Amino acid sequence: MMNYRLLALTLAVAACGRGSGGSPTCGIAFLAGPSLITQQLGNARAVLTDPPRGVPDSLPALVILQKTRDIGAVLVGRDGEGRISMQYRGSGFPQHGYGLLVVDDTSQRTMGVLTLDTEEPQGHPAIGTIIGGTVALNLYGVRVDWASVSNPRCPILGAATPPQPRS
Repeated sequence: MMNYRLLALTLAVAACGRGSGGSPTCGIAFLAGPSLITQQLGNARAVLTDPPRGVPDSLPALVILQKTRDIGAVLVGRDGEGRISMQYRGSGFPQHGYGLLVVDDTSQRTMGVLTLDTEEPQGHPAIGTIIGGTVALNLYGVRVDWASVSNPRCPILGAATPPQPRS
C-alpha cells in the first residue's frame, strides 16, 4: 500500500513540474495574472483612452465570475463612432461588470479581453462595448507588461496571438 502512495505522489510531483495546464504554477498564474492586469487600471499611464489600432477580428476572452472562469472568444468590430464593439462567443457571460482589453506595452499587440463580474472602474473612459447575448458591458483598455503577467507555459488567455502589423 505504501508503494502505491509513493508512486502516486511521485507521478503528481512530476506532472506539476511540467508546466502543464493543471500544474500548481499554472493555477497560481491563472489566479494572479488577471489580478495584476486589473491593478494596472490604477496606473493612469497604462489606461487606454482611445481604442488601439490594429485590433484583430477575433481575440481570446476570459470571463471571470465569482466562482468560475470560462474561456471564449470575441468577434471585433467598430461602431459608427470608431469605438470597439465586441461580440462574445462562449458561456458564462456576466449580467453586469465590464470588459478589459489587454494590450502588451512592449509589442503593442492586443492580447485579448478579460470580462469581469465586478464594479466598473471609475474615472476611466470606455473605449467600446462587449456584448454577450442581450447584455452589453462597457469596455475599457489597459497596457501591461505581458511577459510579467502571463506565463508562456500556461497563458492566461490561451495560445499567443500572431504578431499584428502596427498601424
